[in-house]
Order: sequence, then C-alpha cells, then structure tokens
Amino acid sequence: MKRTILHVDLDAFYASVEVLDNPALAGEPVLVGGTGPRGVVAAASYEARRFGVHSAMPMARARRLCPQAIVLPPRFDVYQAKSTAVHAIFAACTPVIEPIALDEAFLDVTGATRLLGDGRQIGEAIRARVRAEIGLTASVGVAPNKLLAKLASDDAKPDGLLVVEPGTELAFLHPHPVGRLWGVGPATLARLERFGVETIGDLAALPEASIVDALGKAHGAQLHALAQGRDDRPVEAGRETKSIGQEETFPRDVADREALQREVRRMAERVGSRLREHHLAGRTVTIKVRFPDFRRHSMARPRSPISPSVSSRRWTRLAASDFWA
Repeated sequence: MKRTILHVDLDAFYASVEVLDNPALAGEPVLVGGTGPRGVVAAASYEARRFGVHSAMPMARARRLCPQAIVLPPRFDVYQAKSTAVHAIFAACTPVIEPIALDEAFLDVTGATRLLGDGRQIGEAIRARVRAEIGLTASVGVAPNKLLAKLASDDAKPDGLLVVEPGTELAFLHPHPVGRLWGVGPATLARLERFGVETIGDLAALPEASIVDALGKAHGAQLHALAQGRDDRPVEAGRETKSIGQEETFPRDVADREALQREVRRMAERVGSRLREHHLAGRTVTIKVRFPDFRRHSMARPRSPISPSVSSRRWTRLAASDFWA
C-alpha cells in the first residue's frame, strides 16, 4: 500500500510568533536573531525576504539589505510553547510524527485516511486548526514519501498545500534544481555541475554506474534512487536524540587562547548538564569554530561511552585536553 506522508512547515515561524504577540508588527519586515554586530538571522518575515534577507545570513548584512527591518532577539521558550501546541494538533491525526525542528515535522497518516479522509483533507484540516487555534499559518506537502513531501511543502509556501498525486511523482520531481536533493551539498553540487547536471531530471538520466563512479558507492546509489523518486525512509516516531550541543556567536572576535578555553569549559558545562537532564551518554566530542570571514572548521574526537552521571568537569577536561593541548 502506498504511504501518505505529510510534511508540515510553519511559515516564518519565529517571526510569525512575534507578529502574533505584537500585531503592530503585521506587514513590517521583521528579523529574529542576534541583535549585536556579530548576530545571525534566525528567521525573517516574508516582508523582509523581499529584500533578499534569509535565515543564517549575518545580521549586519541583513540590515544593510533591509535598513527598515525591525530586529528582535529570539524567545525560544515562547517558540517552544507554540510548537508544543502545534504538535498536539498533529497528534490528533496520527501518532507517527517525526519532529525535524520546532517549526516542521513529517507525519505518516497512511493509517488515518480511512477515518479522516485523504492526504489533502488531512493536510487542510491541520492547516485550519493551526490557524484557528494558534493563529499561525502552515504550509503542507502531501506525497508518497518524505523527499517529495518536503519538496511539495517548500513549493507550497507561504500558507499553501500541494499534493503530489500518484503517477505524477517524476513529473513533479525532475524539474527541481539538483541542489534540492538531500545529500547534495556544495562539494557534491560542484562535482555534478561538471557533468552538466543542473536539475534532478538531469541526474536521473545518468546511469547509476556513472553517479557511483563520481560520488562513491553509497552516496551515488542513494542520490540515484532519490532522483528516481524512490525514498523508503520511514517517518520515525519518537526518534531518539542523536546529539546535544551548544553554539554561540561572540559579539566580537576572540583570538585569546585562555579566553577561548574558558568559553569551551562554559559550553561544555551546559552540554553536560543537558545530557544529564535527558539521561543520555556521549561518545564523540566535537568542537566547531567559525572564523571572522564565516568559514567553519570542526574537529571531532571519539571517546568511550560517557555515563550520564559523569560530572560536567569531566566534559570540560575532555574538551580542553582533546582540542587545546
């Protein structure tokens, strides 16, 4: 039996919550993120996006593109509360929910269609309840698999619903840029472009052996399957946490070794505390560094499993000894 998968994505979530709490912001270009000179945009209203602003952009650049933008610091406790309320609406439709972030999730509603209607009807019902009960808008993609559902919800934005009907999967999928496929990052994209691949359809037209030769066996085979519209990944309800981290953007460049060591210790304390809260153990310690030109570098050091009862000082010693010795 074909699955019915929904991808539900709340539109400009953080910015929309701010407008909901302060209606005077309606129609204004709103940015949520770090308000200092080194801040990064976490969310941008659609009014701000018209100026070329998008999430993950340095806030300084966003302000240059949109000088009239209203910049607000994030309020994650408020966003978490709204997200919890939205997920309660999801749970009324299906127990098979895979949260991706506070503002998006996959839902497998295959088992609910007999009671609640087809995917379109369930998606519209979710959108209506989110608007009526919470005051936010959501975009929904409906498809037989996760890849197509995600692409459909992106195409439906803002405040829309798009169904990939049976038999139209490849006609829908193939015109999209190949960079929209999972697993196609900048390096893979550059390699594919050397083969003249611009769309997913271009990739699908290549023999699998050619893709494997170019990208490696596992990666090449996966992308070949996705380009053919094949995606058997299940919606993972109750997916366990794979990692816990702590990231911060300093208000100014920090190059002093001792100051950086103090920051590592402080962030390691917070990671250790959160691990204990969730009764989790860590196996690998990773440090990511972002330079003034926004280049990123990361280092990871695997360790034997760490008991959740291990103190934060143990995490501090790991971070300091592994990466600053």
